[in-house]
Amino acid sequence: MATTTDDYEDGLKTLEELTTNAQQIQEHVLQQILARNAGTEYLSRFINGQTDKQCFKTKVPIVTYEDVKPYIDRIADGETSNILLTEPVVEFHMSTGTSGGLPKLMPVTAEIHDQTALYFTLLRSLMIKQFGDLDKTGKRLALFFAKPETETASGIKKRTVLTSMLKDPETRTAILKLYTSPIEAVFCSDNNQSMFCQLLIGLIQRDEVVSVGSTFATVVLRAIKFLEDHYEELCSNIKTGQLSDWITDSGCRNVVSLILKPNPELAESIQTICSCKSWEGILKKLWPKAKLIDAITTGSMSQYAETLEFYGGGLSIVSTVYICSEAVCGINLEPLSKPFDVSYTFLPNMAYFEFLPVKNDGATMSEQIQLNGGPVDLVNVRPGQYYELLVTTFAGLYRYKVGDILMVTGFHNNAPQFRFVERQNIILSVDTDKTSESDLVKAVTEAKTLLESFGFILRWYTSYADTSSIPGHYVIFWELMVKEGDDDTKVLDPMMMAECCSKMEESLSLIYKTYRKENSIAALEIRVVKQGSSEALMDYYVSQGAALNQYKGSTCIKSNDAIKILDSRVIAKFFSSKKSMY
Repeated sequence: MATTTDDYEDGLKTLEELTTNAQQIQEHVLQQILARNAGTEYLSRFINGQTDKQCFKTKVPIVTYEDVKPYIDRIADGETSNILLTEPVVEFHMSTGTSGGLPKLMPVTAEIHDQTALYFTLLRSLMIKQFGDLDKTGKRLALFFAKPETETASGIKKRTVLTSMLKDPETRTAILKLYTSPIEAVFCSDNNQSMFCQLLIGLIQRDEVVSVGSTFATVVLRAIKFLEDHYEELCSNIKTGQLSDWITDSGCRNVVSLILKPNPELAESIQTICSCKSWEGILKKLWPKAKLIDAITTGSMSQYAETLEFYGGGLSIVSTVYICSEAVCGINLEPLSKPFDVSYTFLPNMAYFEFLPVKNDGATMSEQIQLNGGPVDLVNVRPGQYYELLVTTFAGLYRYKVGDILMVTGFHNNAPQFRFVERQNIILSVDTDKTSESDLVKAVTEAKTLLESFGFILRWYTSYADTSSIPGHYVIFWELMVKEGDDDTKVLDPMMMAECCSKMEESLSLIYKTYRKENSIAALEIRVVKQGSSEALMDYYVSQGAALNQYKGSTCIKSNDAIKILDSRVIAKFFSSKKSMY
C-alpha cells in the first residue's frame, strides 16, 4: 500500500488519460464485454453472437434486477456462469437491502477485483495531492464492521463489498500498518463490542490519528453517539488498563490487551474533553492532528452534513467515491468540495455507462423517463440535464438500471461529472401526488433554517405517508439536538415548529399544494423523536440482515415495523398551521 512519489504522479497522469480519452475507452470497454459474452445464453437471445454496438443498442433490452435475478440465482445454485458471462464468478457482492427491499446478489469476477484495486490507487493519488501522504504522518481511525459471509447452495461466497475487501491479504496488511482499528475488532460479530474496542484503541492512539471516518456519514454519527454514551467507561478502561467485562469476544480481548495499559493522564484528558457542555468540535478536540472526516455525505446522506460539521470542528468532510453494488462509477476530483457541491467524475474504464434522460419540469423526476430515441452515451450527456444510470459490466450485467438519478454538472476533459440527486423509487404519495427524495430534501433544507436561531440542529430525519385516516398526510420524523447544553431541558417552541411544517409544505410541488387546498391531503406533520432514534432504526435494519457499514438510511420508510419503532420514541407532534397553500 505504500506509494512513492512516482506512483502518486503516475496515478494523476492515469486520471488525465482516462478522462481525456473517455469516448475511445468506452467504445473499447463495450467491445471487450460483447466479444467475450455475446455467446452466453442471456445475450445470444438478443444479439445472436453479434458484437457491434448498434446491434447491442437496438436489441439488448434495458432491465432491472428482477429481470436478471433468475440467471444469477441459477449461477448461485451451481450452474456454470456462462449463462451470463464467460469469466468465472468468484463471489457475490450483496447490496444494502435497506431502501429497496431484500439484498441483491451481484456477480463478481477476478477482473472486478483488479478494477477496484486500480480505483483506490487513483483515489490515493488524489488524496496525496490534496492532503499530503497521511500514511507517513500517522494512522487513520476508520470504523469498519465486517459482516459474516455466507455461501450459496453451490458454495460461492456471498459478502458485502467491504467484507470482500477486508478479506484481501494486502488490505489486511495495510490495516495493520495504517489504521488504528485491529482486524480482530473489525471482524467481531458483535457490532457494539467492535465499536467499543475500535473507539478505545482510537482514543489510546489519539495523537497519531490523521483522519476519522467510515464508509458513510451514518456510521460516523453512530460512533459519535456511542462515544457520548460510553466515554466514561472508555476512560475508566484507559485509566485502569482493564478492559470491560462485557467485551467477551476473544479476538477483541486478545488484541486490546496488547495495546491497553494504565494511563490515568490520558483518561483524564479525554474525560475533560467529553464532559464539556457542548460537543461542538468534539472530533477535532479528541483527535487534534486529524485533517478530515472521510465518509460519503452526498445524496440522501447530505442530511447529515450539518451535524458532521458541528462535531468536526473545522475538519474537512470528504466524500471520495461513487460506488454502487453493480459497479465502480466515479471519483471526486475535488475532495474539499462541500457535501452539497460534490460532483463525481465518471471513470470510463470501469464499465460501459449509458444514461436515460429524465424530465425535470416540477413533476417527479424519477417517473418522467423520456427515452428520446434511447439512452445516451457517457460523453454525450448535457450539463444541467438529469439522467437515470444504466451500466453494462464485465460481470454479466447488461443495460442494467441502477436506480440512481444523477445531474450533469460539467466535464473534466471529456469525462462528465455528475451530482447524485436521488434514488428512483423513494416517493411519498397520499393520493396521486408524488414527492421525490430530492423534493423532500429541498423542503427539509428550507424548513430547518428556522431552527438555527433557537439553538437546535436537525440531526436526522425520515418520513412516510400516513394513509391510516382520510385524508392522509405526510409525516416527517425529526431528531433534534441542541448546539449547547442539555437536550432534555431545551423546550421546543410550538409556533416555530408549526412554521417549520408550513415551510416544508410551501416548498413542495404545485400538485401537493393543490390537493392541500382541496383538503385531499391533510396538514403535514413533524413528529420529534428522542435522541438515539436514528441509531434505533439502524439497529432494526441491521437485525434484519443489513450490514452496518453499508447502512445509508432512507429519507422515506415503508416498513410498518420501522414506523412503529419511531412512533414509540415520539416526544412531540406539530402540524402545519396553514389551512391551504394559497
